[in-house]
Amino acid sequence: MLLISLFIATLFLGYSNGANDNFKGVATLFGSRICSYQTAILWATFTTLAGAVAATLLANTLITSFSGKGLVPDAIANSPEFHLAVAIAAGLTVLIATFMGFPISTTHSLTGALVGAGLVAIGLQVNFAALGTSFILPLLLSPIIAIPLGAVIYSLSNYIISKWHLSVNQKMIDTCHFISAGIVSFARGLNDTPNIFSLILVIEYFSIQGGMITIAIAMALGGLLNSQKVAVTMSEKITSLNHTQGLSANIVTGVLVIAASQFGLPVSTTHVSVGSIFGVGLTGNQANVRVFYQILLSWILTLPTAAIISGITYRLLQN
Repeated sequence: MLLISLFIATLFLGYSNGANDNFKGVATLFGSRICSYQTAILWATFTTLAGAVAATLLANTLITSFSGKGLVPDAIANSPEFHLAVAIAAGLTVLIATFMGFPISTTHSLTGALVGAGLVAIGLQVNFAALGTSFILPLLLSPIIAIPLGAVIYSLSNYIISKWHLSVNQKMIDTCHFISAGIVSFARGLNDTPNIFSLILVIEYFSIQGGMITIAIAMALGGLLNSQKVAVTMSEKITSLNHTQGLSANIVTGVLVIAASQFGLPVSTTHVSVGSIFGVGLTGNQANVRVFYQILLSWILTLPTAAIISGITYRLLQN
């Protein structure tokens, strides 16, 4: 019964992840009115699923045993009760943020859930130093890098076009924009699917490929059914976008996420995506600073919210 509950909770986390994250790669497509919301979310779903399928082919290299990211001893982190508390807390935290329209990081929700359950399990022996690389650095580095880079890339492209009197091929820009959005969504599916699946490695009844495909389907359903509020926030509330701004923001997101993966930089795809959109908006004084601060506050509150829910859940499971 415990293992079945863990599997259902992990699917719930996958659904919540899809609801909050699936639209992030295509937010600039909808924001710059290149396509409708329906087209954008379908493109995000298709490319995210493609990334998840690719992850199943590379399962042996992408999936690692769940270790609590060094926050708690493996003996505790690998117990089904601990996994269940983490999955429930992270899923609820992400879904609450989704219903409120805030784009947050699933990884940070998982980190907070690990801390909360860890505090209940072993008290202050939790390795708080590990929070530096898993939570604090991504929270600081991602927007600090993405915001100015987004502004620079957009300003540079405008300068080059005006300096050399280049004629803008709108169809080519839109095609590149679609491709860049697909790459971001593909990379997200490739990375997030095995991370979520690692929660159910303790269940021996499922094959790795079957389990990951099931989670990928849950992620796809979450995006299709519950991504509207996050879509509006990222596409319209942070700033208004023209076609060149949208492409510039997506290029920054794709390049930074890929570079971070290659060089081991602790950046968050969510924070980079929001930061790059905000950065291009600043160049035309169109960015909504109030909305950005609200999103930043939601990022800060992600960890304690997930920690409280996880701690309570783990205590209830122990009893």
